[in-house]
Amino acid sequence: MKILPVTEADLHAWVDGLLPLARRAEIEAWLAARPEEAARLAAYRRQNLALGRLFDPVLDEPVPQSIGVPAARSLRGTGPAWRIAAALALALLGAVGGWTLRGAADASGVMAGLGDAGAAPAGPDASLARQAAIAHVVYSPDVRHPVEIGADQEDQLVTWLSKRLGTPVRPPRLGKLGYELIGGRLLPGQSGPVAQFMYHNLAGQRLTLYVSTEQSRNRDTGFRFAQEGPVSVFYWIDGKFGYALSAGASKGELARLAIVVHDQLENKQ
Repeated sequence: MKILPVTEADLHAWVDGLLPLARRAEIEAWLAARPEEAARLAAYRRQNLALGRLFDPVLDEPVPQSIGVPAARSLRGTGPAWRIAAALALALLGAVGGWTLRGAADASGVMAGLGDAGAAPAGPDASLARQAAIAHVVYSPDVRHPVEIGADQEDQLVTWLSKRLGTPVRPPRLGKLGYELIGGRLLPGQSGPVAQFMYHNLAGQRLTLYVSTEQSRNRDTGFRFAQEGPVSVFYWIDGKFGYALSAGASKGELARLAIVVHDQLENKQ
């Protein structure tokens, strides 16, 4: 029996669990002989699971009237791919008003040892943390292309991102904390481009710093914490800059990193 060629569509269908049993067995045999491809698809599966944990709760919320019944019906479907696509569509349409960032804390709570500081409602900069968490979940699991420009071309990366954002931006140095720069990429923000720098440690833990210059109307400069699904985020405003540090790390570990990042960025300005 002739085996059909394996296409990228077959591989994505395998990741989403949508293949018939016979075809799935063929794909798994094909992957067994190609460990690099198997690793890539394993990363996609982890990404799907992380996205599901992050966005599945949105699907239980009432559909906002601004979307309307016909548009909501158009999102209906089955399988993991639909759940992720629908949740992302709702997020991008601004339909996640009920999705709150929990456990916000100011800098005094962080510096006091990250105890049970009084939780405050998400501030006007909450969208910064939400966008950073989404970007972290989407890009950090990628094995082959987690960044657009690697750390081996850091000067080019800094020049490119600074030009696109219209202001100098440079990644902090976190080597003393065990994290090395992987590289960075340009992402769309609410009204313009934003930058994402990515780091990793020897254990494979990835850390992302999201840098926005869209905060000119925001006077809230508090140092805050948000936990959404598997992603922990510390975020703060400094003038027109908005920064968000994201990782699948504990609150204490991320706070330690965030304080160092904050101090480095403050000293560079």
